[in-house]
Amino acid sequence: MPALWIAHVTVTDAEAYAKYAELAGPAIAKHGGRFIARGGRFVQLEGRERPRNVVATFPDVDSAVACYHSPEYQEALGHARGASERELMVVETTE
Repeated sequence: MPALWIAHVTVTDAEAYAKYAELAGPAIAKHGGRFIARGGRFVQLEGRERPRNVVATFPDVDSAVACYHSPEYQEALGHARGASERELMVVETTE
């Protein structure tokens, strides 16, 4: 089943986070992921609001998790740590 990678982010250091974004995109694509929402308009209805929300679709949960643990993504993530507050989850879809 396909899976969604959902991130809710507050960027605290735009310059460092830009480096993360530059490296994360190719890492995600390498694992079959593609962005379907990236920082667009949103309406917070419940919970903690984060100004940046990103959704990528992957072929399956295992591909999304493998991406997260890959050396390429971990290198990118090194730039996000300390430059953002974020939550990230992978959710299997029903379609």
